[in-house]
Amino acid sequence: MIPNDSSGGHRSASDDQHPADGSRDADRQRDGSGASEHGTSEQGQSEAGPTEWGAQVGVGPWEGEWPADEHYDPELLEQGDRRNVVDHYRYWSRRAIVADLDRRRHGFHVAIENFQHDHNIGTVVRTANAFAAREVHIVGRRRWNRRGAMVTDRYQHVRHHPGLDELRAYAEEHSLRVVAVDNTPGATPIERVELPADCVLLFGQEGTGLGDDSRRIADLVVSIAQFGSTRSINAGVASGIVMHTWIRQHARLENAW
Repeated sequence: MIPNDSSGGHRSASDDQHPADGSRDADRQRDGSGASEHGTSEQGQSEAGPTEWGAQVGVGPWEGEWPADEHYDPELLEQGDRRNVVDHYRYWSRRAIVADLDRRRHGFHVAIENFQHDHNIGTVVRTANAFAAREVHIVGRRRWNRRGAMVTDRYQHVRHHPGLDELRAYAEEHSLRVVAVDNTPGATPIERVELPADCVLLFGQEGTGLGDDSRRIADLVVSIAQFGSTRSINAGVASGIVMHTWIRQHARLENAW
């Protein structure tokens, strides 16, 4: 059984692979932020993220005989697990978690423009992980600020495209409809539309929103109903609203945690 000790657990360096990597050596490397998965960014939780208000969570070392299932990480069993994962995945290796998530992922993808280093991307990645998006697509600059993702990018497939034409080509190759999200004249209110089951939800950058090229490659443009004085909500919030709309329309709620 999983012990209820929230105070136990030590930092470990194992299982630090990005979902796109395949080697065990990559599991033990650090990402661009300089923190390993079992280190201060997740296992130690020494610095709260931009939307973290609750107390630290986690479990201590496994009590009793260790399970023989290959899903489990021996280092986590020995030292405890302080990662930001649901209880079902406690003590599992990162590779095992990603493999299980791959069996649960939904038919929607998420794309966000990154031509000016948008700081909302981390939040979008984290939300995509929460709703089990198939992939996240970064369009424009390859580098993005991972802090808002709270290490969820280790469990979420993230793909880069140099530009919007490459994103459109990917969508056509995989029979995905592109749904652009922006409060512009002529957009269909998302509250009145059935989103495609297999689609790419495309979000623009903070401030500028979607440009003409984004609308050009879209099969559908939807808007989010607003009732206050602000002209727009940020891409991180908008992505959560639209992803949850897809979940309400298409997901099997019995599969939710």
